Amino acid sequence: MIKNKEKYKIKIIALLLVVFMIVPIISGCAETKSQKYLVDLEIWGSFDDNGDFAEIFGALKKVNPFIDNIVYKKIPINTYENELIDAMASGNGPDIFLINNAWMPRFEDKVVPAPVDIINEKDFRANFIDVVSNEFIGKNGEIYGVPLSVDSLALYYNKDLFNAAGITAPPTTWSELLDDSKKITKVDEVGEIKKSGIAMGTIENINRSTDIIDLLMLQNGAKMPTKDNPDFQPDYAVARNVLGFYTQFSKFSSPAYTWNKRMDYSIDAFYEGDLGMMMNYSWHINTLRNKNSKLDFGIAPIPQISSENPINFSNYWSFAVNKNKQIVQREGKTPITNEIRVHEAWQFLKFLTFKNNGKFLTINYKTKNKKEYLSDIDPASLYAEKTKRPAARRDLIEKQKNDPTLSPFVYGNMIAKSWYKKNSNSVENIWAEAVNGINQGDVTVDQALRSVEYRMTQINGR
Repeated sequence: MIKNKEKYKIKIIALLLVVFMIVPIISGCAETKSQKYLVDLEIWGSFDDNGDFAEIFGALKKVNPFIDNIVYKKIPINTYENELIDAMASGNGPDIFLINNAWMPRFEDKVVPAPVDIINEKDFRANFIDVVSNEFIGKNGEIYGVPLSVDSLALYYNKDLFNAAGITAPPTTWSELLDDSKKITKVDEVGEIKKSGIAMGTIENINRSTDIIDLLMLQNGAKMPTKDNPDFQPDYAVARNVLGFYTQFSKFSSPAYTWNKRMDYSIDAFYEGDLGMMMNYSWHINTLRNKNSKLDFGIAPIPQISSENPINFSNYWSFAVNKNKQIVQREGKTPITNEIRVHEAWQFLKFLTFKNNGKFLTINYKTKNKKEYLSDIDPASLYAEKTKRPAARRDLIEKQKNDPTLSPFVYGNMIAKSWYKKNSNSVENIWAEAVNGINQGDVTVDQALRSVEYRMTQINGR
């Protein structure tokens, strides 16, 4: 009888052990099912085509089981900002959108920074060049945007016009540029410019003219507004020198005269062969080649004031994540919260822009469980190869240093800076009105500067 009781106890214990082993498995299966979700992502931009991302989108699904559909929408640049703001205001904006680096201050309340378990400040600084860190890291280390490419100014020059003028190499200083411009410039007996040395001096017919003024201000050591000190308090001697140097190229009475408001747009004049030099960004390489395949031009680093402290000016686009968006729940699918959408948007951006070493770590938002997947591509590297644009990531820049076309921009990106503009569109208008006023004789340089100081300080909210 005792033996039977012992056998019975043993059976009960064994049965309980089996039950305890089975229950977690069953509950685990049910829990896993409830923790699964699928997110659709919509991305907006202006310069890339769907083909630039097709392979990357396909690769993402192999490393992230929580992403379903990814759509890229290309919007014309002339309507992009207005369409973006209108869509975001109605809650129908994209999940991810490209933002110009100068727009960040006025979009800061519309975007959500990266979760620290996906991207942290240390990794961000290790991956991207300094100008990106300065512009897209918040006061407390928040990451607000990640770029695939960075751009800065370089000097485009017409080799045929250089040869005809006996110029053997592009200028490296502004004084050399001034001398070379004089050698190239041809003015007829009635004062019409037939060949122009450099596109400088005016605003409306020079592409990114206000960026050139920003560059000159930075190179001359002007203290420009920052996040911590947004007031515009220019050193008048520096600012006077910058505006005087810039506008001299459009003054008929100046020895530097080579440009005026009647000239063709700077890009057009260059590809037509009537302009010796212009300062511009890498995205216009293809513009020139498509407009005039026979144009023989070179690209050199931007001239400097100091070889010991070289400075360039940046203008580029970075991906950001929309803070709030109306989520359309899909029938038969697990409901998605805004937090899940944001989480997966940033997981995608990390995969898109960071170095992955053949592996990508995916995090389930609900469980925080992590799983590493093999990746057969490095998206940022693939993008750089497809588009031939200067990279934002340090390791890719190293590969582009010796590229004969991209190297001036690559070097420029390493020394690029910018300054805080709460509303970059308004700032451009202020510079434009100052230069136009000086050129027309309506105001003196000092009067223009006083107006610039007052209006910029108003814009920045101090």
